[in-house]
Amino acid sequence: MNTKQIRLLIFGAGVIGSTYALRFAQYGLDVTMLARGKRLKTLKRDGLRYNDNGSLKQISIRTIEKLENDDIYDFIFVPVRYDQAEAALTMLKDNQSKSIVTLTNTIGYDGWLEIVGDRLLPGFPGAGGDLKEDVLYAQFGSEKHQGTIFGEINGRTTDRVNRLARILESADLHYEIQRDIQAFHISHAALAIVNKHFYTNDGMMDVEAARSVSTLSKIAADIKQNLNLVQHAGFQVIPPETKAMRDMSEEDIISRYHQMLSNDFIVDVKLGHHAVSQKAELMLLEEMFHKKISIR
Repeated sequence: MNTKQIRLLIFGAGVIGSTYALRFAQYGLDVTMLARGKRLKTLKRDGLRYNDNGSLKQISIRTIEKLENDDIYDFIFVPVRYDQAEAALTMLKDNQSKSIVTLTNTIGYDGWLEIVGDRLLPGFPGAGGDLKEDVLYAQFGSEKHQGTIFGEINGRTTDRVNRLARILESADLHYEIQRDIQAFHISHAALAIVNKHFYTNDGMMDVEAARSVSTLSKIAADIKQNLNLVQHAGFQVIPPETKAMRDMSEEDIISRYHQMLSNDFIVDVKLGHHAVSQKAELMLLEEMFHKKISIR
């Protein structure tokens, strides 16, 4: 397989989409970004600007504003927030591309399948970061379980799953083919929604407040409760690192989060500008998580 001949579209130019587009472009893959408004103008004028170990760099990436129905890509990546996913997939409904990879939080796929059918290949991004003044500050996970997660809903390792794996390998990206992708998404949602405790009425906590025992105690209690709910609802808690948190003491979870929030990059992800824009997503994800768990 000559990955340079494979056409990839990143549907969205936010942090995650920009990070994947950058990596694919750096490794010579044929990648296009769909962007709109100010972000589109900036990308056309300045290229994709990014921070590389303290240095400001730039790379030119093909951009489009509208996707035509007959503009066919081997894979379309949809790295949007959970509360934006249905709208994004609706815009792809009539495009004839056969594989649409969602890279976002979720707790199920019924609504998405109604829109794009079996073209859907659910996944989760292996990257994080922020956009500051149109400069990308982001990085990929360095371990397998921090890489890109994806898998067929039925658990089969299909040809397109293998093709996507080879594409990620060609860009030197860690990945995991997850055979129970819904259990992964539900388990991850159980952890993600506890970040609601970092929000204030007008934004995000400062680092000191986020690292306080009072805040982290709420997070630890919610993590254990949520993961127990997942298990009691009959879902597998995965990956093993997440399952282990269910059995940890609250004191150990507090210690782990306290250490995490000593890392500047993680602080930026959890408390930075990008986190502010995720509030609507987290609130919806929490609502749908509890609905999903309660009907099992």
